[in-house]
Amino acid sequence: MSISTEATTTVASSTTAPAGLPQIDDPRKVAPKDARALGALFFEQLQILEEGTHEYQYARNTLIEMNLSLVQFAAKRFRNRGNGEMEDIVQVGTIGLIKAIDRFELSREVEFTSFAIPYIVGEIKRFFRDSTWAVHVPRRLQELRVTLARAKEDLAGKLDRDATVAELAGHLGLSEEEVIEGLVASNGYNTDSLDVPLGGNGHNSADTTTYADITGDCDPGMERVENLHALAPLMENLGARDREIVQMRFGQEMTQAQIGEHLGISQMHVSRLLTRLLAKLREGMLTQT
Repeated sequence: MSISTEATTTVASSTTAPAGLPQIDDPRKVAPKDARALGALFFEQLQILEEGTHEYQYARNTLIEMNLSLVQFAAKRFRNRGNGEMEDIVQVGTIGLIKAIDRFELSREVEFTSFAIPYIVGEIKRFFRDSTWAVHVPRRLQELRVTLARAKEDLAGKLDRDATVAELAGHLGLSEEEVIEGLVASNGYNTDSLDVPLGGNGHNSADTTTYADITGDCDPGMERVENLHALAPLMENLGARDREIVQMRFGQEMTQAQIGEHLGISQMHVSRLLTRLLAKLREGMLTQT
């Protein structure tokens, strides 16, 4: 995964602090308690300094690095989600931290920590929602999956069993069709390879049967049977000579010259007749479809 290098900017020890701000050679080593105290001073200067200047960048970058511990703290909640490396999660969370720093105002009279955590967690959740689905589904269904998971857990505790579709629908105020759609979409969150052995990893088992071995496949003969059933009534509607021509060409596999000799007409005439007949039959089958 790749994000803006701004998310992991390091303030070099040689950077000189602007007037009104302390010199911090390694902001990452600032203790969280000290970071909260220094934060107010840096945010105050950030509102005064002109955006894009060296002084502004120093203040902003220092705030980012001083508060990276918030990202680490929030990221721990997601380390067992099964998708995404911790490094990716931290980088995404850092984007949330940067957004919080850019939008924070001292006039809110709220601790920056309380303001930033929702931004960080929200960015990480968005990463899991948008980037880690095995099969892409609309965001509406991604959000419905989370809602359904919570509802199933709540109802399982109350009912002491798994909730039915009707019970989930009633609990959430949704139609049964919407619930079913959400449950089906949930299957796209994780996928397994068809080569996975049925008994597990298969390393210590003589049984190497895989899902691919027992998974059904489309029978190519089925399509042919369906086509023949669709073709039968169309053949019955043809005239006697037209049916005979089709039968000789495709049933008996006679050449156009042989058909012409049998009917007493030229090969060119047979070709034109076959072209017309096949076009008529094809149009009839397409219309049925």
